[in-house]
Amino acid sequence: MTQKTSPRQLIQAPHRLMFFIGAGNLTLAMLWWALWLMAARWHFLEMPEPPVHAGWVHAFVMQYLTLPSFIFGFLLTVFPRWMGLAEFERHRYVMVGAGLLGGQLAILLAAAGWRAGFVTGLWLALGGWSIGLLLLGKRLLQDRGRTWHARSCYAAMLLGYAGYVAFLAYVLGADWFWVFFSIKTGSIFLLLVYVTVAHRMFPFFAANVVPGYKPWRPMWWLAIVWMAALAHLALELRHAYAWLWLADVPLLALSCIVFWRWCPRRRMPGLLAVLFIGLAWLPVGFALYSAQSLLYCFTGEFLMSRAPMHALFVGFFGSVLIAMVTRVTQGHSGRPLRMPMISWLAFMAMQIVAATRVISDVMADPLSWQIVSAIGWVLVLVPWALRMGWIYLSPRADGRPG
Repeated sequence: MTQKTSPRQLIQAPHRLMFFIGAGNLTLAMLWWALWLMAARWHFLEMPEPPVHAGWVHAFVMQYLTLPSFIFGFLLTVFPRWMGLAEFERHRYVMVGAGLLGGQLAILLAAAGWRAGFVTGLWLALGGWSIGLLLLGKRLLQDRGRTWHARSCYAAMLLGYAGYVAFLAYVLGADWFWVFFSIKTGSIFLLLVYVTVAHRMFPFFAANVVPGYKPWRPMWWLAIVWMAALAHLALELRHAYAWLWLADVPLLALSCIVFWRWCPRRRMPGLLAVLFIGLAWLPVGFALYSAQSLLYCFTGEFLMSRAPMHALFVGFFGSVLIAMVTRVTQGHSGRPLRMPMISWLAFMAMQIVAATRVISDVMADPLSWQIVSAIGWVLVLVPWALRMGWIYLSPRADGRPG
């Protein structure tokens, strides 16, 4: 029987609404960025200059609007479950989604020429962030136990909130340092959210399907990651690039340890395997960060440009995003827990896109390679996002609510 799609299905659960918004935001954000890069490189079309530097807009939109749409959708779904508390009321998470969607649309319209929409969009999205954090914070206050993963996620989101406010302050006239603070903080808060969720969920997922698997998730590992990540941020804010290895070598070691301890040594279902393939980008990213810093320390040459950051952002964040969103969507829509072909294609293509973006910074014509990577993002995302969107607009396949 054909399922009837309806926009009303989007408000049946937080992940439906927020993942739908995230998929749309991600596609639009990368489409704008691909067009802007092509205009800058080949001048065959005219793209208006956004209200602030285009690269800063790209970084801000990806870090504070696009990925947080998915993150809020996940956290608004799992916080009550982790703590054994009541689920959130629909009208409350709808306000979070409205703020993030309206904010990003206004900001992208401003980047396309409607300059008055830029500040309006920033305030709208800040409202979505604020409501989301209030909702999550209320559940933390109601938590009778000590759900450390929830606390870690929330602390990371507060760090992200500070980065968001810093960007807004810069747009409103504050010193340039605050946009620098915002961009550098964005990567760190996302890293901390991702590794916290991975620390809780990846061993749990593996234990459910791999016979004899023993979960390993000591809290000391997560605590050291927090300290090293904050040290990395502090060094970057001080422009102490020659000493970043002091934070990044420990992060490399920690990511290698956790990959070795978490990854099963036997054949895995596809839906589990993609999580660990995505996780493999974490040590790759910190290996590049460490090498970049050590080379700068001993030679004074800053090589590889933003390659380490994009190994982390496109490789780790992008791959795990596709893997986790697919898993949550399959499970929470009453479908089999397997990796659909369209998700496999998107995931494997994302590995090529990530590798292309990483090597672009050492190629003779880096901008052209960055354009290839940006176009690849769009081509990867559109079919996957359309399938995800259709699921979010449809009733659960098993007829259950949610």
